[in-house]
Amino acid sequence: MGLRLVGAGLGRTGTHSLKLALERLLDAPCYHMVEVFGRPDDIPVWHAAVQGRMPDWSTFLADYGAAVDWPVAAFWRELAAAFPDAVVLLSVRDADAWWKSANATIFEITRREAPPDPTAAAQLAMATDMLTTRFTTHWFDEAEAKAAYERHNDEVRATIPAARLLEWHPGDGWEPICTALGVEVPDEPFPHVNTTEEFRTMLGLDAG
Repeated sequence: MGLRLVGAGLGRTGTHSLKLALERLLDAPCYHMVEVFGRPDDIPVWHAAVQGRMPDWSTFLADYGAAVDWPVAAFWRELAAAFPDAVVLLSVRDADAWWKSANATIFEITRREAPPDPTAAAQLAMATDMLTTRFTTHWFDEAEAKAAYERHNDEVRATIPAARLLEWHPGDGWEPICTALGVEVPDEPFPHVNTTEEFRTMLGLDAG
């Protein structure tokens, strides 16, 4: 199939909503961290990539029309090169709002003990190594994490040609994405899912 869109935006920038929107627009699956929950064989592939052993991206993501969120966003350079005709979408939000959301969800999970389930433990180990090697070693520190977030976004902007890059903010809705992909705007509301509260409830972060 080949990716038509590579998501370079980090997690907690509306990426789950983007997943649903892109699946609607492209009539094809969109890879997102939630895919890894149901595809445990993908975990060692991503962990190997974190350690520098890249897969054949066109084979690994052959069933997908788009890819967003972590761990995809950690490999935006490689994926942009592997799919040279794909739009690169950088989803962004204010750094303060991003930190508040990421710290209460993704980063909180990394601060907890490894789960007893071996698959969940392997996914956590992969995600933790990914953050350390491809984001910042101090993602738990607000100032360091915000600086890494801004640096990531600036590197995408500086690397991807303007004609290929779509910078998208939650709230921008369908139109910019549809224009970039050359598809019609759906006559339905843009999806809005996976708020901080929904994420915490899904993973039981407020329990116990």
